[in-house]
Amino acid sequence: MLNVQIVLFDGFDLLDVIAPYEVFCAAAMHAEHALSVKLVTAEGPRSVASGINGLKIEASGRLNPDQAGIILVPGASGDVDGDGPDSIPAILGRALNTELPGMIGRALLQPDIIVATVCGGSLLLAMGGLLEGRPAVTNHLGMDLLGATGAIPVPARVVDAGNLVTGGGVTSGLDVALYLVERELGPRISHAVEQLFEFERRGTVWREAGMAPDNRKAAAGHEPNTEADKEPIASATPVNTSPQASVFDGNWDTTIATPVGKMQVKLSITVRNGMIQGKATQGNETVEFLNPALEDNRLTWLLRITKPMRLNLKFEVSAHGDDMIGTAKAGMLPGSKLTGRRIS
Repeated sequence: MLNVQIVLFDGFDLLDVIAPYEVFCAAAMHAEHALSVKLVTAEGPRSVASGINGLKIEASGRLNPDQAGIILVPGASGDVDGDGPDSIPAILGRALNTELPGMIGRALLQPDIIVATVCGGSLLLAMGGLLEGRPAVTNHLGMDLLGATGAIPVPARVVDAGNLVTGGGVTSGLDVALYLVERELGPRISHAVEQLFEFERRGTVWREAGMAPDNRKAAAGHEPNTEADKEPIASATPVNTSPQASVFDGNWDTTIATPVGKMQVKLSITVRNGMIQGKATQGNETVEFLNPALEDNRLTWLLRITKPMRLNLKFEVSAHGDDMIGTAKAGMLPGSKLTGRRIS
């Protein structure tokens, strides 16, 4: 018996759930009930509101991260623009604050479990630090954000990375589910479901197998050069030491207002011998600035953070006396406002 658990969380996308659910149920009919499918949550049986008009669906059980089979995680449905409570980043952020990321992380360690995602489901896992260094895909609007989490974005309809199978935009739920049916139950069952639905699975499933394309001839925007991505990034950058650079010298208390809450971060910036260097401390974690640079009186740098989610943020700030203002941004996420005060 192939057990399929489809995860619900508050604000989930309806089609991300319903399309795979229909495919798996149809496969069960054609495969003489060799497959079972149920809706679950991290908390247990409850009514769960979708992100589209709050339509409620009943989850019948609690996610079991040790049960062999398939666990499918949908994305969220909400406002694409802005950083309000109904925005997709805010919905995903609330899901990150549940037991779900820990349960999925545990499932990914099991040899007999496939974790699958549809649309923003891969972002939920990636923002929880579960996809670093792994090929994956999400909605085209979120590919930059997916890369900012440390995952390897692959622009395919479905990406098969072994025990991780991810799908692109919202309608890819049909393709992900049909592919999983073919992979686990065989092509004849998958074909029978396609005939029933009058739908043919779209796109080539990307797998890290076979001959690799020559990336030197690939057009921009095609598969990433993962070897180049492994090259170290400079943590200090030569600049022309100037009064504009010196205004950033010192220690700063800053606040970053993100869609999932405020972050208190201490910055330590020095400009010495033609080099900008900086460190950021959040709680007991300190990380160095990556690629700091001075551009038209604005200081920019990259920063790899792990809280409240795992992201590579791009900072751009300016200083006026002892006050600092600027933004921090990752992928499609709205730029978060940064404010700070020099303390020494």
